[in-house]
Amino acid sequence: MNDQALREPTLLILIAIADAPRHGYAIAQEVERISRSRTRMRTGTLYGALERLLEQELVTVHAEEAVDGRRRRSYALAPRGREVLAAGAARIACTAQEAGRRLGLGSRAVTA
Repeated sequence: MNDQALREPTLLILIAIADAPRHGYAIAQEVERISRSRTRMRTGTLYGALERLLEQELVTVHAEEAVDGRRRRSYALAPRGREVLAAGAARIACTAQEAGRRLGLGSRAVTA
């Protein structure tokens, strides 16, 4: 992955699995919670993004099981994904700090 900023859905997925592996539905719920309901991931979008993140080696399949005859995977943040997420978080923090400075907020936090 290059040094471009992460797109918001990708960032939210990586954040959702940063602290614990989760299966798809749990990731979608966590993304909605993290984004304060601003982002709702549709099934096709979520699984397409997870496949892309697997190919980029940012996430790994943590576990796989059959539930009611269907495959259920849980996903975890890969070491490379942790690095990319940390870099993205630092970039966002720096940008937010500069926005706060320019708005004259001083050391007060910029919140959504």
